[in-house]
Amino acid sequence: MPHWKIKLSLFLNYFVFAILLNSVGTVILQVQSNYGVSESAASVLEAFKDLSIAAVSFLVASYITRIGYKNAMLIALALVTLACLAMPSLPGFAMTKVLFAVVGTSFALIKVSVYATLGLITANKKEHASLMNFIESFFMVGILTGYFIFSAFVDESATQSNAWLTVYYLLAAISAVAFVLLVLTRLDESSIQSAEAKPFLREFTDIIKLAIKPLVLVFILSAFTYVLIEQSIMSWLPTFNSKVLNLSTTLSIQMASILAAATAVGRFSAGVALRKIHWFAVLCVCLVAAAAMVLIAIPLAASAQGKEVTGWSTAPLAAFVFPLIGLFIAPIYPAINSVILSTLPARQHGPMSGLIVIFSALGGTTGSIITGHIFEAYGGETAFYFSLVPILVLAICLFFFNRLQKKSEAVIEFTSTKGH
Repeated sequence: MPHWKIKLSLFLNYFVFAILLNSVGTVILQVQSNYGVSESAASVLEAFKDLSIAAVSFLVASYITRIGYKNAMLIALALVTLACLAMPSLPGFAMTKVLFAVVGTSFALIKVSVYATLGLITANKKEHASLMNFIESFFMVGILTGYFIFSAFVDESATQSNAWLTVYYLLAAISAVAFVLLVLTRLDESSIQSAEAKPFLREFTDIIKLAIKPLVLVFILSAFTYVLIEQSIMSWLPTFNSKVLNLSTTLSIQMASILAAATAVGRFSAGVALRKIHWFAVLCVCLVAAAAMVLIAIPLAASAQGKEVTGWSTAPLAAFVFPLIGLFIAPIYPAINSVILSTLPARQHGPMSGLIVIFSALGGTTGSIITGHIFEAYGGETAFYFSLVPILVLAICLFFFNRLQKKSEAVIEFTSTKGH
């Protein structure tokens, strides 16, 4: 099978959804100015996106092999293309909620399928970890591109303009191209479809049994906490730039791209580092550095208030420094995902991918809503200081995850030796 072609298709699928999913920060800023929505009300957009991801992932995780990974991805791309075409025709906060619900539903199908497909097209753990990091870094390239695409359609001359909605015609076109490429790409799924199908309730029970294993349980908590940190920062960075640093709407969106760029660089770098250094050591250094960035950047933001900003050259230092946290939190998510998937047998990759998507989505919603309410009640500086709490929680989770993973590997090695 020509693996390069399916890999290209997976990259493009992830690229499309990177733009759509992470446009929520930009859209939160836009609905506040265009539709008169408050911070706490705007924060529910994250819930429409993430709860849809969680619900659909829970329903399809055990059934995804019957649908087929390729078919699931085609359904997702078709749905999101139609939703993008509807956005400019039905402008309003209600349609924005519908869009993110559709994007969330579609991404659930995409992510479970992509993660499970990696097991079909990689030969070993190192190749799996490398491809996982590369795909996740490409996801960040999509986010970075998205900030500039959206900012190009923002009309600064009018406070209530729907001109920015025309960006969705472009996104519909990209989704359609991804759909056609996938249709023309062959994916051999015989190895996972040849197994005798279990009753639906039995498959559902298997997912629950998988989720309550100590190793998986600690992993789930780690993934949940990581995404809580990432989304609380990513979704509210444009608003932070606008309301705390006094940047214009266009500049607020554009400068938020630094976070995506830093995250992409962090994941590319991690792909190299993780080949030579144990993942736990790398992630511990990353968490300490991330906490340091928060403690350095927020006081800089406080000292920059009240200064006039006309462009990138006059933007306060905090606008450049704080997004660099992406360099350090970036390696965590793909690293722990690869560790858990590589530890489990291939037949459990589909259900495990479903669990990853479900709890990642719940973490994203929780982070965005908490940050939105703190932002409204206490201001942006306090809201971003809050990220220190989940950073500490994540460090504790990773300590126990590392211990349990070592025990699991020891048991597998002992069983294998005993079998010989």
